[in-house]
Amino acid sequence: MADFQLTITGGKYKGKKLSSAALETTRSTKAILKGSLFDTLQFEIIDQSFVEVFGGSGSMGLEALSRGAKDAYFIEKDRNAYKVLSENCRLIDSSNTHTFFGDSFELYSKVVQTLLDQNQKAYLYFDPPFDIREGMEDIYERVLALIADTPSEVVLLIVVEHATKTKMPDTIGIYQKIKSKKFGKSSLTYYALA
Repeated sequence: MADFQLTITGGKYKGKKLSSAALETTRSTKAILKGSLFDTLQFEIIDQSFVEVFGGSGSMGLEALSRGAKDAYFIEKDRNAYKVLSENCRLIDSSNTHTFFGDSFELYSKVVQTLLDQNQKAYLYFDPPFDIREGMEDIYERVLALIADTPSEVVLLIVVEHATKTKMPDTIGIYQKIKSKKFGKSSLTYYALA
């Protein structure tokens, strides 16, 4: 099930090991990319919510919790990856993690509604499977549609991890690109309310 370890790199759970799902189902986020994201968020994340839309092993959301986020939400549809994610959440912080098993495109609106019901804003992190994977050719178009439909009432910041070769638009609905950073084959692009 789990094939290698990830490590929380900062905050109260720094040094804790996480299991990672098998590489054929998920792609783990590089440490340098994760470090850059949390250097950008710094103290802004304290007492805020973080949503990892394509949960994988949960390394980004659990890192957010370690660095002071109030709670983290995860959606994951692969059964084995979900088992690893659930175990990692139990290991790190079971009371402030919320996991949803199923397709991100179907469950995202449920997570958004939960945030609306609780009058919460969140950092929304999208790390979809790269479009080179079989069956994922339209993944970015689908992700952009999800983002465009996201009500501004729940958005602190939207971050998309994507293949560097994929050009992200300057605007997605009411959201404006504020910066993009490359890390080899992966990039992070940030969007905020225009």
